[in-house]
Amino acid sequence: MSKIVVFGAGGRAGRRVVAEAVSRGHLVTAVVRDPARHRDLAGDRVALVAGDATDADDVSAAAAGHDAAVSAVARLDISSVEFYVGAARALLDGLARAGVGRLVLIGIGTTLETAPGVMVHDAAGFPEEGRAFSLGHAAELEVLRADGAGIDWLVIAPPPVILDEHASRTGRYRTGGPEVLPADGGFSYADLAVALVDEIEDPRHHRALVAVAP
Repeated sequence: MSKIVVFGAGGRAGRRVVAEAVSRGHLVTAVVRDPARHRDLAGDRVALVAGDATDADDVSAAAAGHDAAVSAVARLDISSVEFYVGAARALLDGLARAGVGRLVLIGIGTTLETAPGVMVHDAAGFPEEGRAFSLGHAAELEVLRADGAGIDWLVIAPPPVILDEHASRTGRYRTGGPEVLPADGGFSYADLAVALVDEIEDPRHHRALVAVAP
């Protein structure tokens, strides 16, 4: 049994990470900006707390006493680059202060490569709004690579498609490197959560961007 702190626990991905971790017997601290909106998350094995993933003091306070952290954070009301860079820096700082060495982050498939050094969002005609959001994740990755030597971080990126919010958990997935993995079907939030919790229970990838696919 581990103690896992999940930042962004109120979102579609974060909720499934909480559920997956609890189903395996772990204790979870679910961190959200407004606990009043997510009271249903609290339970026997889940402590619901307020916190801002872009504030290193909040990160350190929420993460103290935990074995690993997950970042499933997202915001659409500010610049994606500003948000994800700020969150990456605060997470690295706060987790180091709290003594939490493992951080698994949910990435985005549009930062995976279609050729060496060429991300999905670099394709001609890629929607500008989607590219702007994806660039925030790319900037986050740059911060982790530059400043994350003290934390065993991992970014897990699902395929560059809309994830299935309602599909049941299968427990099956493949992993690769920073390149897009060919996939015939869609991928679910539930199985993305499986991949994240697997990497906490049995870390196999370290300080890297890793693609997952069905």
